[in-house]
Amino acid sequence: MAANLEDVSSIDLMTELLRRMKCSSKRDERLILVGPPGSGKGTQSPLIKDEYCLCHLATGDMLRAAVAAKTPLGVKAKEAMEKGELVSDDLVVGIIDEALNKPSCQKGFILDGFPRTVVQAQKLDEMLEKRGTKIDKVLNFAIDDAILEERITGRWIHPSSGRTYHTKFAPPKAPGVDDVTGEPLIQRKDDTAAVLKSRLEAFHRQTEPVIDYYAKKNVVTNIQAEKQPMEVSEQVHKTLSS
Repeated sequence: MAANLEDVSSIDLMTELLRRMKCSSKRDERLILVGPPGSGKGTQSPLIKDEYCLCHLATGDMLRAAVAAKTPLGVKAKEAMEKGELVSDDLVVGIIDEALNKPSCQKGFILDGFPRTVVQAQKLDEMLEKRGTKIDKVLNFAIDDAILEERITGRWIHPSSGRTYHTKFAPPKAPGVDDVTGEPLIQRKDDTAAVLKSRLEAFHRQTEPVIDYYAKKNVVTNIQAEKQPMEVSEQVHKTLSS
């Protein structure tokens, strides 16, 4: 339900007005972020979203929302999940298609984690073509596997607060314990060398061909993802400003 303007503070109204003015000068962008786990896509996507007034389409979240809202596609997705089947590519692309009708997606979108395969990329392109649009840029977060292993296997977390540490880049004051509470830190199941190895193998096998697919369309820019987040942001900004 739309809010009554009398109930909205003047600060909130002014903030929204300024946001719309800023957004009106931005060009539309339809982006895909590609990169292995730990390459920094998750750090950069919220910054890109805010700077360029785009909507962030996380397919996992969108599927859960569609299931919860009991949309026709959500009902189909739930049936597949309950049978232990993978949700079909057509269903995922359909859910993306629905999401593009939202006002927040009018300036464009960021896709992060999809497409993972060339078939998914083809289906996505077909859907966008029907809408009279296409992917503008694919940002390839390129990084060496050995650097990723150091990044990911060094991550530790304080479970109750969510505070994160890194044995090399942001170590706790005392090894293995939280700075604030002194409670033990844990490592996420996904942050071990064995899990990373299998995820990287899947990335190289399934998703690297997606980069080649879009490279043939001349829309891929390689981002040097091993650099510091600020330097990565500068590369992204330069790419999207060109």
